[in-house]
Amino acid sequence: MDGMGAALRGIRRRAEQTPPSRERFVDLLRGISIVAVILGHWLVTVVGYDEDGELIARSALPDLPWAFPLTWVLQVMPVFFFVGGYANAISLAAARGRGANATEWLLNRGGRLIRPTTTLVLVMTGGALIARLFDVDHARIRLAVWFASIPLWFLVAYLVVVVLTPAMYALHRRYGLAVPVVLVGLVAAGDLARLLGEPFYGNGNYLFGWLAIHQMGFAWRDGRLTNRMRIALPLVLGGFGALFLLTVAGPYPVSMIDIPGERLDNMSPPSLALLAVAAVQLGMALLVRDRAERWLRHSRAWLAVIAVNAVILTIYLWHITAAILILTALHFAGLLSAPGVGSAAWYAWRIPYLIMFSLMLALLVAIFGPIEVRDTLRRNRLPGRIPLRLARAASRPAPRLALAVAGFAGVTCGILGNSLLSSTSPTLFGWPTPALIAYLAGAAALRFLRATPPDTSPHPG
Repeated sequence: MDGMGAALRGIRRRAEQTPPSRERFVDLLRGISIVAVILGHWLVTVVGYDEDGELIARSALPDLPWAFPLTWVLQVMPVFFFVGGYANAISLAAARGRGANATEWLLNRGGRLIRPTTTLVLVMTGGALIARLFDVDHARIRLAVWFASIPLWFLVAYLVVVVLTPAMYALHRRYGLAVPVVLVGLVAAGDLARLLGEPFYGNGNYLFGWLAIHQMGFAWRDGRLTNRMRIALPLVLGGFGALFLLTVAGPYPVSMIDIPGERLDNMSPPSLALLAVAAVQLGMALLVRDRAERWLRHSRAWLAVIAVNAVILTIYLWHITAAILILTALHFAGLLSAPGVGSAAWYAWRIPYLIMFSLMLALLVAIFGPIEVRDTLRRNRLPGRIPLRLARAASRPAPRLALAVAGFAGVTCGILGNSLLSSTSPTLFGWPTPALIAYLAGAAALRFLRATPPDTSPHPG
């Protein structure tokens, strides 16, 4: 309780000490985007039993075609990447103002992302080992871990975008809005390849699409999007017009969430249609920006925004696990209801499910949230038993940058390897062993670097 009380006092103090220059609306958008994703996952979940009586789960969206247009509003991951661009631009500029280089910025920025993620990975693998001790079927363990790790998919793209931020921000400062225009062109080329039956060449959209949205966050931060009439309205009208032509009249699916059997996916990878949705969402955000800022400056809502953002990644990472725990408990208690999708009973069960999932998620956030909110690892001493020669080598600019890139690559490849493995392939730890080793090695390397002070002494040449 003391820890919880201290956390609440810290949140109130942060709210009271918010500088006038801070754009609070950006924090509100971040919170809204993550909460919308969570509610979307919970609301469309279908839980039932197969012919053998085994518990299964899937999305209800393919059975609810009337809801496809709603995904134009509910698919808000573009908002998260847009807000990420804004926040990354601010923190990068602040770091450089303090004399820090791109490597130090990456290590500090990645720390908050990787600490809570590593906690989830370790809990999942530990739970898988415990389940094996009780002779739980290996395929079932893998399925549970695979579902619990669904939230990690976005982290692959976002970590790559973060690593590229220093270079992309330099391009933004030189070429401005021409950069996202080029990236949109690359997304269009990838979509064309997919339409022509060459899906491999569309995989670049996983990077180009999110980078294009991220670059617009740079533009917001630099004040290039302040004119409502010249920027916001064209984004809304042009984006909606393009979205209508691409989906209703064109070859793109109406749903912004992937539906099995469609000719194209709008989300995996991001398509032109998803970028059109992003344009509409950005334009709408710009239109309400000033009013929202005034409201947040004279409302207790800012305290809630601060509280949510303090544990935003923990909330996102654990929301599927919360649902799994509740559904598993209901299953073993014989209380799990599995009405047909679209029936009155199915709709009625959405409310009690939301309540139960929310309560379980609140408990998980209370347990694991402090890992996210604690201060960045102090650099006052080196990790124990680390050879001094290794520490000195890691403090030098070139080896430090190489090790940082290798650490991010290990984390990214580990998550990607887990996501690509079939949900029913038995594994020792719930995760594929090579992917788990890559992730943990990468996370350990980044932690070591954050604990090792950089060498700031001048070097010849």
